[in-house]
Amino acid sequence: MPGCAGIPWFDKGGAPVRDPQELYRLDDELPDLGGPVLLQALTGFVDAGAAIKLAREHLLGTLDARPLVTFDTDALLDYRSRRPTMLFIEDHWESYEEPRLVLHLVRDAKGAPFLLLAGPEPDLQWERFIAAMDGLIDRLGVSVTVGLNAIPMAVPHTRPPGLTAHSTRRELIAGHESWLQRVQVPASIGNLLEFRLGQRGRDAIGFAIHVPHYLAQAEYPAAAAEALEAVSRATGLSLPTGTLHEAATVLRADIDRQVAEADEAAALVRALEQQYDTHQRGRAGNLLAGQTGTLPTAEELGAELERFLAEQGKPGDPPPV
Repeated sequence: MPGCAGIPWFDKGGAPVRDPQELYRLDDELPDLGGPVLLQALTGFVDAGAAIKLAREHLLGTLDARPLVTFDTDALLDYRSRRPTMLFIEDHWESYEEPRLVLHLVRDAKGAPFLLLAGPEPDLQWERFIAAMDGLIDRLGVSVTVGLNAIPMAVPHTRPPGLTAHSTRRELIAGHESWLQRVQVPASIGNLLEFRLGQRGRDAIGFAIHVPHYLAQAEYPAAAAEALEAVSRATGLSLPTGTLHEAATVLRADIDRQVAEADEAAALVRALEQQYDTHQRGRAGNLLAGQTGTLPTAEELGAELERFLAEQGKPGDPPPV
């Protein structure tokens, strides 16, 4: 793939462009990582229930982590479509939330190293960024790349969060059932990276965690815990989830109370439970958000997902925290 170390990088017309390695600064102290996992958890694509945000912040807040690679956000972000925030106090500007796209070196609970790509999804120069990541994956000896998303689904909060898995090799997600045969949705740079790695014969996995569609706009820690546990099951990393489960238990009690006080909400949850249980018995199909009666077609699923994605990151909206 163009952009690897020592290989010129060209645009589609064949004209040379700036080296993708100029997009980032690599820490001079580069340890031997022994074939680490690379976990990508970017902000800006679909993240129902803020599940991936919660998972990312949980890892960086509870594990030993340090920046290893820092990307040039000025070259990659459209600031006017996702304006960073500033704090004004009385008569002066107090602070500026500078967007940072960083590849962190993290140690799991047992001390094993892995890489965490965190920060805003690039708006610009996607192919150049993919080439830069491809070169870093080679240089750092990454064994497998795992991407995370969270999507709204017609599932009840009273059942364990499910997930949709995809990969560059079917063997990487053995045991996971497909939930769609064919659907066209807007691209993300994380999914594009997985696709490009597959073209190169590299191992890559993606997990999309299912979040109850009626909770998609709130923080849903149960989905964050499921995301990290899915990564642990697939890679062997020891990732802590205790505090996420504690937060999920508190939230569950609050949701149950609210549902019990509203007949319409209780009826919705019962219908979703019935559909979920039927699906688990293998007699039903897809569960994308907003459907509680007749199950949707692939075309309806695609339209619903496109609608949801179109609402993410509209120009003028503040960036996700």
